Amino acid sequence: MTDLTELERRLWAAADELRANSSLTPAQYRDPLLGLIFLAFAEHRFEEVRPDLEAKASERRPVTADDFRALGVLFVPDIAKLSYLVDLPEGEDLGANVDLAMDAIESINAGLTGVLPRGYHRLDKSTLVELVRLFAPLPRTLSGDAFGLIYEYFLSNFAASEGRLGGEFFTPQSIVRLIVEVIEPFHGKVYDPACGSGGMFVQCARFVAGHQGSPTRDLSVYGQEQKDATFPLGRMNLALHGLSGDIRLANSYYDDLHDSVGKFDFVMANPPFNVNGIDKTKLEGDTRRFPFGLPRPDNGNYIWIQLFRSALNDTGRAGFVMANSTSDARSSEAAIRRQLIEERSVDVMIAIGPNFFYTVTLPVTLWFLDRSKRGTPRENTVLFLDARSTFRQIDRAHRDFLPEQIELLANVVRLYRGEEPETSAGSAELMAMRFPGGGYVDVPGFCRVATIAEIEAQGWSLNPGRYVGTESGEEDDGLFAERLGRLHAEFMTLSDEAEVLRHKVDAAVRGILAT
Repeated sequence: MTDLTELERRLWAAADELRANSSLTPAQYRDPLLGLIFLAFAEHRFEEVRPDLEAKASERRPVTADDFRALGVLFVPDIAKLSYLVDLPEGEDLGANVDLAMDAIESINAGLTGVLPRGYHRLDKSTLVELVRLFAPLPRTLSGDAFGLIYEYFLSNFAASEGRLGGEFFTPQSIVRLIVEVIEPFHGKVYDPACGSGGMFVQCARFVAGHQGSPTRDLSVYGQEQKDATFPLGRMNLALHGLSGDIRLANSYYDDLHDSVGKFDFVMANPPFNVNGIDKTKLEGDTRRFPFGLPRPDNGNYIWIQLFRSALNDTGRAGFVMANSTSDARSSEAAIRRQLIEERSVDVMIAIGPNFFYTVTLPVTLWFLDRSKRGTPRENTVLFLDARSTFRQIDRAHRDFLPEQIELLANVVRLYRGEEPETSAGSAELMAMRFPGGGYVDVPGFCRVATIAEIEAQGWSLNPGRYVGTESGEEDDGLFAERLGRLHAEFMTLSDEAEVLRHKVDAAVRGILAT
């Protein structure tokens, strides 16, 4: 356990205890607490660069806010520092002063206008005092990267606390990292039309930095977010990680504020699944964003998929999360899927087991599109990966991937593309077990490359389970346990799906009887 990990847990435990002794729900507590983390980070970065700037200043050329902005650092006036707020006299209205701190930062740093949380005066005074005392020492004790990690840790815990609603602003890090490792955004324009708290952008920046690049120089990030309450989380998250981006408040079904068609090198998203009630009359005739037509069912999945595909340029890659049912959807949705496959856009499909998300317990599928695969050996094929038995069990209800498991899955894709695998996260042993020859081979029960003709024979299904088959040979105890876990996950999935279907049938029958 690292010192940072222990600090994260200690901070969360202390903050959660304060919340438990107040009248606030996790959702009401989230934004004020994240705002204090933001103030701590802003003060840290400001004080980090201030001595050098002041040493270079003169009476004729004093330090200005523009000098800080030129270094990608927010200008923080004294009244906006936690070190000032924590020392206020006991009789002062601390809540009103924290609100003033947010006003001061926004007034000097135009990119944050309307983003930072307010309403601290509505918090219980004793709770707010303890929170400020909790975070005030951080600017002098942590490095810059640590603040972003703490922010993400708190986002994750708030998402878990809020359950289904938490999934609207947070995608688990291991899923995001797997998507990033597969699409490999070394440089270019990145777009997320359902960007939530901006986790996709942050992980892209980490990927670039991990490959000796400069995120601020090599990446440009663009996003849209529909929820008023979620929009500021993404803007703060980018600032905490030293990133600038163009995130706008918009409903991506109807609004395309970035004129996205054919514009982006990379598209990443975890959109809401199975959304109904979309007004398709507003989308009719938009053949640029929906070139394969609108699906007839009252379901938004294939609307999202076409939004992602249409935003890519001719060499662009996309990675996104989808409900499992989308891979086998029939009728007009199958016709859209067929066109995607026939135009050689679909590149990789990865099945993920249940309990990775806060929104749903059901398994999901990661889709990967690559507009540049034409003219390559992969042109007439799709890689299917079944990762349902690859996971770490966090607790009874939650799973994630270990770093070496993420690297293993990404390395399968790299081998498929003819790229060199990476082993810095510790996947060498796993790779040797699966691919002892060092090159790509189909591994029964794990991965298989299928031709377009084979996919057509399967009714244009993109369900990995239809192609990878089952593991061959005798199973040792480890493989037996792995397979048993997968079968149990499949059983739980079927049980959950049966329960959903039962409720739908029950509602339909009640509706008929009521007429």
